[in-house]
Amino acid sequence: MKIAIVGGTGLTSLENLDIIRSEMMNTPFGETSSPLSIGRIDNKEVVFLARHGLTHNIPPHKVNYRANLWALNEVGVDTIIAVNAVGGIREDMVPGSLVVPDQIIDYTTSRSNTFFEDDLTQVTHIDFSYPYSAEIRNVILDSAKNNNINIIDGAVYAATEGPRLETAAEIQRLKQDACDIVGMTGMPEAALARELSIDYASICVNANWAAGLSEQLITMEAIEQTLLEGMEQVRQVIVQILVGQAYD
Repeated sequence: MKIAIVGGTGLTSLENLDIIRSEMMNTPFGETSSPLSIGRIDNKEVVFLARHGLTHNIPPHKVNYRANLWALNEVGVDTIIAVNAVGGIREDMVPGSLVVPDQIIDYTTSRSNTFFEDDLTQVTHIDFSYPYSAEIRNVILDSAKNNNINIIDGAVYAATEGPRLETAAEIQRLKQDACDIVGMTGMPEAALARELSIDYASICVNANWAAGLSEQLITMEAIEQTLLEGMEQVRQVIVQILVGQAYD
């Protein structure tokens, strides 16, 4: 198993992680969002990719998802653990909580969302009934449990276009659609991974209540503070995965 972590730049600050090299990659779909940082922890290789760029300057609708996934596949990655910031819709999705989604609904509108569109010998359809790998989801859940970290098992992720946050009416619509969390980076990343036969699962950090579900206004300062706290737990879960039995 060769694992990649796709998320924020702070994820490379893991205990006992030694970054060996960073490599910017050109692909048939352009450059990746950031260099691939390849490191070792407990003698096991891991690849990191900063989805929004090293300075967090790429908005979610402009991320080159196809280049990112293609490059990870090219270096032999067969498993991706994505880290996503989301807004909570369901009552138990309180700010600061972690969740491992098991379903996704795509509301994005302008993204290049497949590798299968040009110079095809035949039309290709992937089975996307269950968008997240059950095996990798269980690895994440077990690792959190072994670290005494509370994590919610199962949620429907609503992937919206961004970069703006949603209106209160839009959140009510998502709630009626049975969505539990809302974010801007879940798609087409998950589908592209499936097209490349890469096992994919996500750890989501509930950064705030979604629009209209709290009396408090949503501020970036509050979101960033919640994310800082949640990401510390995410790092602990990832270290446990990389050094634990589940990785073997």
